[in-house]
Amino acid sequence: MISYFPDRVNEHAARLTAAGVALVTGLSLALGWTWPLAVVALGFVARVLFGPRLSVLSQLSSALALRLAAPKLVTGAPKRFAQGIGAAMMAAAVASDLAGAPRLGLSLAAAVAACAFLEAAFAFCVGCRIYGLLQRRGWIAADACPECAGGQCPVPAPGAR
Repeated sequence: MISYFPDRVNEHAARLTAAGVALVTGLSLALGWTWPLAVVALGFVARVLFGPRLSVLSQLSSALALRLAAPKLVTGAPKRFAQGIGAAMMAAAVASDLAGAPRLGLSLAAAVAACAFLEAAFAFCVGCRIYGLLQRRGWIAADACPECAGGQCPVPAPGAR
């Protein structure tokens, strides 16, 4: 299978990957470098299409996560959705910068860095929350994530923690 994203992902590895995204994006913004943003965008695309297999950052995060704690498996569909949002926003950030709209690009990259920081520091996945909201509204089919549709989603409704 060429394109594959796992049904279950290790939450600890996802948070370490988010920390890497936040760190690289934050440093890139601080130093005014655009090329690392393109690398981050490619990493997002790799994770959306292939899961952690072709993402160097995910491979490192997965290996480190296994050394630090027992895996905490969560549903993969919301995480893939979040990776897709990150890919789109980071690609738009790079494209904006290349098209001569660097402020827009910096703003988009900063938003990605902020979301990645929330995931890394607080296990608050903005994309996962959006996924849960869209599924509860019926905009994402219930069978896309039966666990979430059955009320067992690891992404609780706002205020439900």
